[in-house]
Amino acid sequence: MPPTSRSHTYLREALKTVPREKVVILTKSNSTTAADVKADLERYRQELGTDYIDVVLLHKMEKADWNVQLKPCMDVLSEAREKGMIRSHGVSCHSLVAMQTAAKEPWVEIDFARLNPAQLHMDADPQTVVSVLKQMKAAGKGVVGMKILGQGGLRTKAAEALQYALAQNCLDCITIGSESRGEMEDLLKKIPDASVRG
Repeated sequence: MPPTSRSHTYLREALKTVPREKVVILTKSNSTTAADVKADLERYRQELGTDYIDVVLLHKMEKADWNVQLKPCMDVLSEAREKGMIRSHGVSCHSLVAMQTAAKEPWVEIDFARLNPAQLHMDADPQTVVSVLKQMKAAGKGVVGMKILGQGGLRTKAAEALQYALAQNCLDCITIGSESRGEMEDLLKKIPDASVRG
């Protein structure tokens, strides 16, 4: 789900401890009208205490024609980018057809895609998803892998799931939720051993 006011506020406090230029802030909007996306941007920047946000995504694209239906929202983010309010924009995809559209849509600079070896909470089988993500990479888009642990379903097989994700040249980075600080620290320890890229 997109960040709540509370999570932005937590990040605002954390930003007081590090230089702003050392942090990449990515957030999402669930809004489906231009006015609401514009309001989201203003609220997000206020909650975060920053003049700009590095990446803003339109969240949970499911329909093949999302780029037609949400064109006014896309235009708001394009204008915000031109004004320096955001640095990049894109989508998170929750269906294969939405992902296929994202691969072809020039407006998409960054895409969030669900990928894990067990096909848990994914939009198609891993091979099909990887083939679409390779198209995105060939088009110059940044790709972030999500649901790497299958929304917790692969928690007991974290090393294998991490190794699978980190072996995919179609992913630029991954995002993983953790339920505790201990789980997060354990994942951080596993990542270097799981990395098999040359």
